Amino acid sequence: MKRAVIFLFLLWNSIVYQQVFSQDIKTLNDKLEVLELRKDQVITNEKAALKKEVIEINKRQAQGEISLEEAIQQKKESAELHALNIENKLAILENSIALLNRERVNDNSEEDTSTAFLENFEGENKELKTSTPKKREKIDISTYSNLVLAFGLNNAVIKGESLNDSPYKVGGSRFFEIGWALSTRVFNNSNAVRLKYGFSLQYNGLKPKDNMYFAEDGDQTVLEEFPENLKKSKFRMTNLVFPIHFEFGSSKKIESDQNFRYYTSSNFKIGVGGYAGFKLGNLQKLKYNQDGDRMKEKSRKDFNTNNFIYGFSAYVGKDDVSLYVKYDLNPIFNKATIDQNNVSLGIRFDL
Repeated sequence: MKRAVIFLFLLWNSIVYQQVFSQDIKTLNDKLEVLELRKDQVITNEKAALKKEVIEINKRQAQGEISLEEAIQQKKESAELHALNIENKLAILENSIALLNRERVNDNSEEDTSTAFLENFEGENKELKTSTPKKREKIDISTYSNLVLAFGLNNAVIKGESLNDSPYKVGGSRFFEIGWALSTRVFNNSNAVRLKYGFSLQYNGLKPKDNMYFAEDGDQTVLEEFPENLKKSKFRMTNLVFPIHFEFGSSKKIESDQNFRYYTSSNFKIGVGGYAGFKLGNLQKLKYNQDGDRMKEKSRKDFNTNNFIYGFSAYVGKDDVSLYVKYDLNPIFNKATIDQNNVSLGIRFDL
């Protein structure tokens, strides 16, 4: 192959030289003008030939005869071949011009001819931009989302009293939470710290002991004994809150051809933060017997509860399951003579 190229190179050189000096050209300037015109013709012809080959390669790729990688490689080889042709032919012409002028042409260009040729050719055929494949930048997936479910025991911390003296049943007072959370990586190159935020619907329930129920007395809400024998006494507060936590824990980086992301599956994690929101409503359910009849009462009142909800929450666990605790910093009842703050302990699932 190399010998054939050298032979064609020498043959073409001889033909050009003979054509230049065999023509009936009377002056040196006429000869130089002919050579300059041939230089422009060389570039035009080689570009046209390359364009034709690229069209043929694209056609073969579209018909499934060759793959995209093979098409890119063939385009690159064609571009380099025609760039080399231009380089060699222009060198012959420059040598001929040098012979006529009796001086050397000072070539100061160190640019790679094949690269320059490809750049000039891009305007005519944009597909040659793939002749030197660039590594695609992978998409950084830094934010994830998941469903949050939590449930467990609920109670109230009463100022001046311990939980053992709570007027609410431990097993019967429960909470439930459902929401949606987003997790965003804090640092660019590490997933050790994540900011977890979103919204949740919280149901906090209290079951009074000893046949007691909640009653409003002006701006106060107090526990009073019910005149009948209660089968059920339950008070539920419904809140919409917006939690935010800093989550700490290791994770595993998984990369694909298109993107990379971090997975915390089967890893230990700790979340510390809080929440703030507002009250949606209250509901008190009472069941009792009266004169042999089963009675049910549902009261949807304000019960002087606070409208604005805020508190502290934290969780610790592994994979999707965590031990979860939350504590309302706001008192349950507004203007109460003795503050009661809702507290919850349960299991949290980040699905």
